[in-house]
Amino acid sequence: MKTYRDLLVWQKAMNLVTQIYQVSRLFPSDEIYGLTSQLRRCAVSIPSNIAEGQGRNSSGEFLRFLGIAQGSLCELQTQIEIACNLGYIEKETFDNLYDASREIERMQSSLMKRGCKIICVNGHSGVRQAPTL
Repeated sequence: MKTYRDLLVWQKAMNLVTQIYQVSRLFPSDEIYGLTSQLRRCAVSIPSNIAEGQGRNSSGEFLRFLGIAQGSLCELQTQIEIACNLGYIEKETFDNLYDASREIERMQSSLMKRGCKIICVNGHSGVRQAPTL
């Protein structure tokens, strides 16, 4: 693997950011500093943390940043549900965004499990053998 850009999970997270920005453009203007801003920030946080973790020189750091990305993903899932409940997005749009987020969630979980196995086998997180997905 060359860089974080080669990670399929990062690529899918970047696509989700684009979708979130497109959908949130249609939110009421009074939400610009509320739900719109929150949703966009947590969406951007997902691929950003994947990239930052991949850029670190240890599996332990990569796992830590994957955990942060996972938390942001759960936050995003909650916020798109709120947007749907408030009528800002249609149920079909919610379903598509949620399904995309669940796929990313599964990929991140898989990376985290494989990363934990690498750390356990090596006995420490100083040597970088990042899992790929």
